[in-house]
Amino acid sequence: MRRPVFFVIALLLSLQSMAQPQPLAVSKSGRYFITADGKPFFWLGDTGWLLFVKCTREEAIKYLDTRKAQGFNMIQVMVLHDLKNAVNVYGDSAFINKDVSQPKMTDGNAIASEEEYDYWDHVSFIIDEAAKRNMYIGMVAVWGSNVKAKLITKQQAEGYAVFLAGRFKNKTNIVWINGGDLKGDVEMEIWNTIGESLHKEDPHHLQSFHPRGRYSSSVWFHDKDWLDFNMVQSGHKDYAQDTTASDQFHFGEDNWRFINQDYQLQPVKPTLDAEPSYENIPHGLHDSLQIRWTDADIRRYAYWSVFAGGAGFTYGENAVMQFRKSPEPKGAYGVTTTWEQGILSKGATQMQFLKKLMLSKDLLSGKPDQSLFYDQGVRYNYLVAFSGTNYAFVYTYNGRSITAKLGTLAGNRIMCSWYDPRTGQYQVIGTFANKGKQTFDPPGKKQNGNDWVLVMESVQ
Repeated sequence: MRRPVFFVIALLLSLQSMAQPQPLAVSKSGRYFITADGKPFFWLGDTGWLLFVKCTREEAIKYLDTRKAQGFNMIQVMVLHDLKNAVNVYGDSAFINKDVSQPKMTDGNAIASEEEYDYWDHVSFIIDEAAKRNMYIGMVAVWGSNVKAKLITKQQAEGYAVFLAGRFKNKTNIVWINGGDLKGDVEMEIWNTIGESLHKEDPHHLQSFHPRGRYSSSVWFHDKDWLDFNMVQSGHKDYAQDTTASDQFHFGEDNWRFINQDYQLQPVKPTLDAEPSYENIPHGLHDSLQIRWTDADIRRYAYWSVFAGGAGFTYGENAVMQFRKSPEPKGAYGVTTTWEQGILSKGATQMQFLKKLMLSKDLLSGKPDQSLFYDQGVRYNYLVAFSGTNYAFVYTYNGRSITAKLGTLAGNRIMCSWYDPRTGQYQVIGTFANKGKQTFDPPGKKQNGNDWVLVMESVQ
């Protein structure tokens, strides 16, 4: 007996809703992320740090729906933010006696029964809701301040990591993030214990380390088997505020320098800026009278780091990263809006255009390529280029002219266009003989924030 068409459609929709995102892996080159079927995955993250503890189920769904519509595919979240008060929005405690090796769990996980629904059920609920939207969760096991305060012993850390792996290793849409805004040599034994335990108990999910500002995880853990890729926190200071003593990291706003350093390391591992300056947060974080980072600044960090060889980029917004709600009289870092307002900030709507650009070509063949132009420039005049099979991108933050070296791409002729990072729209320039040099002047006048990408493509 033939099944009615509507039954087949319903079945397909049901199967689609049950489908899980494919686990992530590292590409053959060691530079990028791929899904299990070998397709490129461009990490476009958001720092939803307190999602598990401050949002109700309904609020979490609203957040995920919005970020999905804006093109995000990775949410970085703290599993444990504050051990002294490890309680979620429903009043559920995460641990017994503030001991991370003793997670507090109830029988069952029925949403309708608050007695059965516990802290860990809520974490699972949000991970599953993300999976329905083909989104991934970067699971920060424990924020660094708890480790720095010596609230966790090595034995407790091992027990906690074993629990996390056992509880969540069957979720296909997670990535483990060790560390949390702390230098790796602060209580390094704890970090290695967590990293090694997660890797042993759950070797099928990628893992990295989220470092303190002005550092990359590569400084301490690049050679560790448990670290699959590097994370950079380029931080929230401007050029004048960066007083880093070591020349090795005295980069100011030049986040691309962190990526450059990681890119040269052996063994080859992916790297990305996992925490640049947040949109709408004061320069330097702590003085609310300082000017705020804007969408233009965030675009600069994004394109600079990705064209330098980053495997993705993580965005952040001041109100959203702390999920500040309207009844709260005061938030951190001079926040003035709610997360529901902040989630619609300009930069959040523009990050998708970077992902679309990178996935419009053969990403896995791409590489940083500064041989494509003359006069690289410094600071806001800096140009950065990325090229792959039969294509090249050159980014200018302030709309300065670009004198390109033609002939580096295959073919006799190339088509050139301007790509607008604010809108994702192209403006065709024309077709040129693929030899010699050619100067391109972006639309508009030269000024910070008038950023453009010169796109060059082989046409024959």
